[in-house]
Amino acid sequence: MNADLEPLLRELVGAVLRVERRRQGRTLAQVAAKAGISMQHLSDVERGRKDPSSEMLAAITGALEVSVTKLLLRVADDALLAGSAPGRPMTLDLTSTSSRGVRRIPEGADAEVALTARPALTLLSAA
Repeated sequence: MNADLEPLLRELVGAVLRVERRRQGRTLAQVAAKAGISMQHLSDVERGRKDPSSEMLAAITGALEVSVTKLLLRVADDALLAGSAPGRPMTLDLTSTSSRGVRRIPEGADAEVALTARPALTLLSAA
């Protein structure tokens, strides 16, 4: 992948699928068998060499017990963080009144907020 070009969606999706599979400690063979696809095809999807159809993506995420929606949210998060190139700071605007993209925690649920240090991350607040 060329550093000057934005990554393709299939590369982003594949990377998140691979990270999730490895996080679960599962092999290509295990996930491919459960998804009903070949190991080679799953490997090609994970490496961003093949575009998965929506049906195939549903089969893979089902095998990983992750919803397609959560997978796509992780892809979007990773893409936004990857878009923060050196010399181009990423800004998180905490003053916005829009709820778009905000993940709400159910009332009564235990919650933990963590800020991860990212290069050139700027936080804005209403003062």
